[in-house]
Formats: sequence, C-alpha cells, structure tokens
Amino acid sequence: MKTLAQIGAVLSFTFCFIGGLWILFHCKDKDDALWVGMGLYFVGKAFFVGPMLWLAAEKCCPKPDGK
Repeated sequence: MKTLAQIGAVLSFTFCFIGGLWILFHCKDKDDALWVGMGLYFVGKAFFVGPMLWLAAEKCCPKPDGK
C-alpha cells in the first residue's frame, strides 16, 4: 500500500507540474491573466500535493510492503 501511495504522489506531482507548464507555454495571448494564473496554480499545486501525499504515505504505512 505504501508503494502505491508513493507512486500516486509522484504521478500527481508530475501531472500537475507538466500540466501547469503546458498551460503556461501554450497561452496564445500572453496578456491573458486567467490562463497564466491557471498555469501558475497548477505548478504551485504540484509542489504542495505531491509532497503532502508522500508524507501521508510515510505516516499511514510505516512498514514496507510484504514485511
């Protein structure tokens, strides 16, 4: 269970970070504050959600799988 939670933490960090960067790089109009804000939101969310899920996995499952 711990391994599954850690994989979920890594995937959530990766998808939020890449999604935020994709939004930022594909804004057609650089003056569009809404899309820039959404991109920055997802990049920031990546740095919050991923580590929090990792810490929750460490706290919830102190023993490695199968031991």
